[in-house]
Amino acid sequence: MKLANIKPISYLKSDAAKIVSELTESHEPLVITQNGEAKLVVQDIATYEAQQQTVALLKILALGQKEIAQGRTTPAEDVFAELDRLDREEGV
Repeated sequence: MKLANIKPISYLKSDAAKIVSELTESHEPLVITQNGEAKLVVQDIATYEAQQQTVALLKILALGQKEIAQGRTTPAEDVFAELDRLDREEGV
């Protein structure tokens, strides 16, 4: 991720509407500094939600890898057999 979009907090205070428009269009984050130090990141909601979905999927993947490492697995044949059984019970 490039961090070329860095502005002081005074810019956030004075140009909020412009920032909303720019971030919605560019989908690039805006780093806000205070006293020369990065303090927060502002981003559009679509990008934020996409990142949250990515994080959730990565957590699920990590959990699955942990379960595999612990030997907590079920053979695919057994899983498909159970799904077939459930389908038959539901009359699908």
